[in-house]
Amino acid sequence: MKYKRVLLKLSGEFLAGPDGHGYSADATRSLAAEIARAHATGVEMGIVVGAGNIWRGTRQGLGMDRATADYIGMLATAMNSLALQDALEREGLETRVQTALTITEVAEPYIRRKALRHLEKGRTVIFGGGTGNPFFSTDTAAALRGLEIGADAVLMAKNKVDGVYDDDPRKNPGARRFEELTYLDLLSKGLQVMDATAVSLCMDGGLPIVVFDIFQPGALVDIIQGKRIGTIIHA
Repeated sequence: MKYKRVLLKLSGEFLAGPDGHGYSADATRSLAAEIARAHATGVEMGIVVGAGNIWRGTRQGLGMDRATADYIGMLATAMNSLALQDALEREGLETRVQTALTITEVAEPYIRRKALRHLEKGRTVIFGGGTGNPFFSTDTAAALRGLEIGADAVLMAKNKVDGVYDDDPRKNPGARRFEELTYLDLLSKGLQVMDATAVSLCMDGGLPIVVFDIFQPGALVDIIQGKRIGTIIHA
C-alpha cells in the first residue's frame, strides 16, 4: 500500500439524498460500503465528516452570533458521526467516535493517544465536533487530525468531481483537471478545494492532499494502493 494511515474528509451531503438535506439510508449505506472496501486493504483510517446536510452556518446562521452558529455546526457533525458509525458497523467495521466537544453519553472525548491506539487495533475512528473551536471549518479539523494521528495523506472526497479543475467542470465542459498541484498553487490560484487555513496546516506539516470522487467505483481503494487517481497536492 502507498498509504498505511489516512484521514478521509467527507461532506455531510454524502449522507443525504438527492436534495442534499437530512439523511438517506441508501446514500449512507453506499458510502459505508465504499469505506469498508478500503478498510479491507488493511489501511488505518480516521474520518472527519462535515454537517452541510443539517446545518450551514453561513446560511442558516445569518443574523446569529458567529460563534453560536459554529457551535451548532459542531454539534451537527457529531450527529453525522454517529449516523456514519452506525452504517460502518453494519458493514462489520469496528468504529469509534471521538468528539472535540464532550458528549460522553454517546461518544468518547478526543484523546490523541487513545485515537492512535484505536487505529493500531484496526478500528475506524470518526472525529466529530470539528476542532472544538468556532471560526474553524471541518476542512481545518481534517488537516489538524491528519497531522495529529500521523496520517500519510488527507483524502478529500468529492461528489462526481474527480479532482481539482481550473473551473467548475459541471458548468464548463472545457475545464481542465490538474493531476498535481503544490500547496502554493492551490492558494495563489484561489481554487476552492479546502479553506486556506487547512491548506496552510497541511503545507507546514508536509501532509499531502488527494482530491477525488468517492463515488467513482474503487477510487478510494486505488488511491490507497498507489494508483494515480484525482489530483494530488503536495510540496
